[in-house]
Amino acid sequence: MGKRQRPGTSSGIITIDLDSPASEDFENHPSKQYARSRRIAKKQGEETKCSTIVSSCSVETFPHGHKSKKRLKGKDAISESKKKLDTRAFDIHFKNLWRNFSEDKRMPFTYFDSLWFAAYMTSSSKECMLTWIKEKHIFSKPYVLVPIVYWRHWSLLIFCNLGESLQSESSPPCMLLLDSLQMAGPRRLEPAIRKFLFDIYKSGGRPESRESILQIPLLVPKVPQQRNSEECGNYVLYFISLFMEQAPENFRMKDYPSFMTDEWFNLEGLKNFCEQLKPLEK
Repeated sequence: MGKRQRPGTSSGIITIDLDSPASEDFENHPSKQYARSRRIAKKQGEETKCSTIVSSCSVETFPHGHKSKKRLKGKDAISESKKKLDTRAFDIHFKNLWRNFSEDKRMPFTYFDSLWFAAYMTSSSKECMLTWIKEKHIFSKPYVLVPIVYWRHWSLLIFCNLGESLQSESSPPCMLLLDSLQMAGPRRLEPAIRKFLFDIYKSGGRPESRESILQIPLLVPKVPQQRNSEECGNYVLYFISLFMEQAPENFRMKDYPSFMTDEWFNLEGLKNFCEQLKPLEK
């Protein structure tokens, strides 16, 4: 491994061979153990703080219903699935959906927790979110699924080809924003999304300039639209399901919007999808 030097008493410098048993005494010195425990405690404290912020964000963004042990069945379960999903229900359905895909289908994808974007928007939790995102290694994946719940509405942001060169002619980075309520103006989130993306690049130590990152296209395909205010969460889950099933190995700008049109799916397909969502324990 090498050698390390530390102050001595007579010659001024003591050399420690890190491959020798003596190095264990140095590494296990009480001062080293104390410093290590301080670092661990600090990290645990930061993680607890982040988790607390995310939990409060969940309550503020989309309140959960009252918990009970009753399990819904039959028509009650179908009726429940038509209600606007809170973050707890969405995450459970999403993780079940994710597990149902084969490893090969999941390979090109990674995803963010549904509360990360909303939590990032609060200054007190921004650094936590960027740290967690860095651990996702998103620049090695063709697709990053980012469910967004903001202003009490669900939409789906997809980062494509973030690891590719911004000058790539075949598969340059781009963003897709799938919104089932386009009449509300999905581009109102664009300034926040672009700042989010810039901070992701910056925290990941990427060499791209701010100007080039801000030029990454944000595309808003005309996908099927919801019929009432309660359906947006189910639409996002269905967007995810169909996108993972149909997405090409490499998303190319010249193929846009590809399969993502207002005829992408019909109401019967959405209904069948919602009925297949596993009922949740309350």
